[in-house]
Amino acid sequence: MSALGLKIIDESVQQANIWINEVDYRVGLVNKQRAYRLLRAVLHALRDQLTPDTAAHLSAQLPIFVRGIFYEGYNPSSMPAAIRDKDDFIARVVAIFGPEPPEDITGAIGGVFDVLDARLSPGEMAQLRGQMARDIRALFAD
Repeated sequence: MSALGLKIIDESVQQANIWINEVDYRVGLVNKQRAYRLLRAVLHALRDQLTPDTAAHLSAQLPIFVRGIFYEGYNPSSMPAAIRDKDDFIARVVAIFGPEPPEDITGAIGGVFDVLDARLSPGEMAQLRGQMARDIRALFAD
């Protein structure tokens, strides 16, 4: 029997925690709240520069609760946003993260991209990389 009565909800909570814990581990934040905020900030910055179709394809591979984080506050009519280069992308992540972002924000963003690389299909990651400006793609692991 499931703790909440619905196996799919319990599994989704577990998967969201796995993703957050993996971000925390890869980035070394030692703080689940900050890891959640980082994952959310990177997903939103990423989502905001994708076409709605590409965002939908990406979201289909996310666990249910992570998908909810991804779509929180989404306005597809204004997408993709004008994120022109790596500095714009980093500034967007910092703005979404809020107070006290990680000191090595570039490395932190790379850590989230590492989690995406480990959890999403290679084809999806290739499509994401293909939509990013060249210097933003440099944030992804090789």
